[in-house]
Amino acid sequence: MNSDRQPPAQPGQSVFRNWISFIGMVVAIGALFSFLLLYVLDALSKFSNPYVSILTYLGVPAFLIGGILLAFVGAGRERRRRSRGSGPASLQIDLNRPRDRRVLVTFIAGSVVFLLLTAIGSYNAFNFTESVTFCGETCHTVMKPEKTTHDLGPHARVACVECHVGKGVSWFVKSKISGSYQLYSVAFKKYPTPIGTPIRNLRPARETCEECHWPQSFVGNLDRTFNYFQSDASNSPYAIRLLLKIGGSDPRQGPVGGIHWHNLPGNKVEYIATDKERLKIPWVRVTDAQGKVTVFKTKNFTNDVNTMEMRTMDCMDCHNRPSHRYLSPEKAVNQQMALGHIDPTIPWIKTNAVYVLTRPYKTDDEATNAIAAALAAKYPNDSRIQAATATLQQIYAEYFFPEMKANWASYPDNVGHMIWPGCFRCHDGQHKTEDRKTTIKASDCNTCHTILAQGAGDELNQLSPGGQKFIHPGGDLDENPTCTDCHTGGP
Repeated sequence: MNSDRQPPAQPGQSVFRNWISFIGMVVAIGALFSFLLLYVLDALSKFSNPYVSILTYLGVPAFLIGGILLAFVGAGRERRRRSRGSGPASLQIDLNRPRDRRVLVTFIAGSVVFLLLTAIGSYNAFNFTESVTFCGETCHTVMKPEKTTHDLGPHARVACVECHVGKGVSWFVKSKISGSYQLYSVAFKKYPTPIGTPIRNLRPARETCEECHWPQSFVGNLDRTFNYFQSDASNSPYAIRLLLKIGGSDPRQGPVGGIHWHNLPGNKVEYIATDKERLKIPWVRVTDAQGKVTVFKTKNFTNDVNTMEMRTMDCMDCHNRPSHRYLSPEKAVNQQMALGHIDPTIPWIKTNAVYVLTRPYKTDDEATNAIAAALAAKYPNDSRIQAATATLQQIYAEYFFPEMKANWASYPDNVGHMIWPGCFRCHDGQHKTEDRKTTIKASDCNTCHTILAQGAGDELNQLSPGGQKFIHPGGDLDENPTCTDCHTGGP
């Protein structure tokens, strides 16, 4: 008889009794624990995060399935081993043997550490997916413009999910679908360049913006000074000091009205846009606090409004770039010249600065080198140009993203009316009632703001509380065009 022959497996000994299957089971248990933890965290979270769902319903199940498969792989190997040698289970632990005790203690300790790290990792992953860093840097090239402008904007301390992810059942489902499609778009490079706006599945402003800002809060009038430099050899300065009539709806603090009239409680403004950017608005319906309904439309608009998408005006129709603002090159250069970061005594620097910023560059590095080379060639041996060059390179890095084709020209900004129609989308004098007798008031310079002072030097100290007539720098215009007829934000 062969003394080396192993005794046969005992009846009832499972083929899963092997180290490979045990490791697979530990992995599966850890994945199941992570799934339950992430599910509970997501359910208790104030906002439903689609990226957490991707992690919970796609990432973790992959480990669960992997652990189960590993357990069956170990079982298959064990079955084949027994069929060849009819030996006992490959996993035999005899606590009387020191080696077996050490192996068992090591396995248990390793399993506990693995499960502990799984719990900690799942919790940290949950927090990370809600961070601005995750939203902006995980998909670095795609989200770089949004991440950069968010960090420079007035809502830099507001997390992305607070506005982009909804709460409630319907927004929960929408966020899951949106997050899954975004993952697919990035993985297979199906995303558009630039990323399209406005975002159609964004939560209503009343559920986001108005958690911190609300129409009942009285703002009153705001004093703002806008500095400009003309495109001439001496970069002639020109400033306008405005009193912006923001208004509000608290009669205890001031008159009800102002620019925020459009969104005051009791007022309802609905409109139809014929383009995806919502820049062309031929039809408007206004319901005032007394319930009176008035419809305004442009002369040639004859469409059936019942077949078109109708939107109720909210904060986002004017403040459509609250967190991701792309300064136009002209505005950015004016700002830096007013701050002294670009010396306004350099001849033609305003014109040349805007020019170098708006050249077609393919990459950030190409832009950085080209801006420096162009200015060095234009102003040889001028020590002032070094600081100007560094400032312009910074402007480009903050507001121009050639890989994603994202800059000021890609994203209309509806606040104001300088380079985009903004207010004049409706207040253009062309929107009238059916009988053509009543018109949406065409905004003039004192409808929404009062010009307190304008010009340069001592002229800015000559305040006029009652308002001044706007004086166009360089002389009066022959006609009465809107700002956008000439101003593009670029050259």
